[in-house]
Amino acid sequence: MVSEHASPLATLGGVDAGGQNVHVAALGAALARAGHEVDVYTRRDGRELPECVELVPGVTVVHVPAGPARPVPKDDLLPYMPAFGDLLTEHWSGDRAPDVAHAHFWMSGIATLRAAAMTGTPVAQTFHALGSVKRRHQGDKDTSPPGRIGLESSIGRRADVVVATCSDEVAELSRLGVPADHVRVVPCGVDVQHFRPGPADGTTLPRRARFRLLCIGRLVERKGIETVIDALVDLPDAELVVAGGPSADELEADAEAARLVALAAARGVRDRVHLVGRVDHGDLPALVRSADVVVATPWYEPFGIVPIEAAACGVPVVGSAVGGLLDTVQDGRTGLLVPPRDPAALASALRALLADPDRRAAFGAAARRRAVARYGWDRVAAQTELVYRTMARHAVLTKVAAG
Repeated sequence: MVSEHASPLATLGGVDAGGQNVHVAALGAALARAGHEVDVYTRRDGRELPECVELVPGVTVVHVPAGPARPVPKDDLLPYMPAFGDLLTEHWSGDRAPDVAHAHFWMSGIATLRAAAMTGTPVAQTFHALGSVKRRHQGDKDTSPPGRIGLESSIGRRADVVVATCSDEVAELSRLGVPADHVRVVPCGVDVQHFRPGPADGTTLPRRARFRLLCIGRLVERKGIETVIDALVDLPDAELVVAGGPSADELEADAEAARLVALAAARGVRDRVHLVGRVDHGDLPALVRSADVVVATPWYEPFGIVPIEAAACGVPVVGSAVGGLLDTVQDGRTGLLVPPRDPAALASALRALLADPDRRAAFGAAARRRAVARYGWDRVAAQTELVYRTMARHAVLTKVAAG
């Protein structure tokens, strides 16, 4: 696996550390449990980092010295991808080439395809986010390098297989010129043993209102927390807990946190909005279970890990009808979907659900069943393994045919 900016060893919650880091770490571990040997290549962003670190038995993280040995925003990493690709070529020379390379994010695809051209390694590509979608929703605020959309189109056509994480992405890839028969849909997963129903414990905050709404994620504007704060005005019996971003003692220095606090004050709900900062992974299930509803209202979302974490805990989700949430939240069965950036629609959906405990319980039970059936990591790894086996078999047949 190649994950140039999203190391599986990273601390989650930063601007460039989120769902992709979880995906790469968990998928690698699940593949290792199935008997595979997994190397994850990520950029070395600290001088103290060793070349190789064992993540879990069977999964090794390899730090690639491409670019400066310090954190660099992912949108500034493009100039270092040729060097990254050349170093992959060195690693994969001779008989050390992997059976399959799986690139995560478009820049990883550039590096991986560069190495594959020299080593003959078949390449799977997962984008995790597409530049065309980001540009559509962020406009001038999009900080992606120029040419990203064209490069993603080229990567999608050159890779042996594109592994999309949701059905909405397939349509977007088609608009980029990637043939539908070139794409396989394999969702992201969730640890259904870690995230499971049960009582909340002492790690959660004391409740300050009759109902608790919970948002989890990076503190970036596109996550749509502003919409939830606006909706809270019409939900006087509810509090909003926001988990994510920097640690609690660093929240005051975070620009987005300050913006959300100021917005809550302007809307007259400051006493019911609680930003708690980064929450350790081990404490997340209890926090999720403390909520009556998990709210996920991004402007766009390539997949979204939080809705399936909530589902695995048996907690209903009210979310935006965008991207991966169209797959992970079954409207009227496991949760409710509303238009993005629509506080009135969100407030209406939440008001109805909070007033109906039996419906919340039914949604939560159905969500848990679906999470176990569809999104457990061992199941996701098995689906991914089928893609890999087909790719490896085709590569062998191609070499035989070539003589």
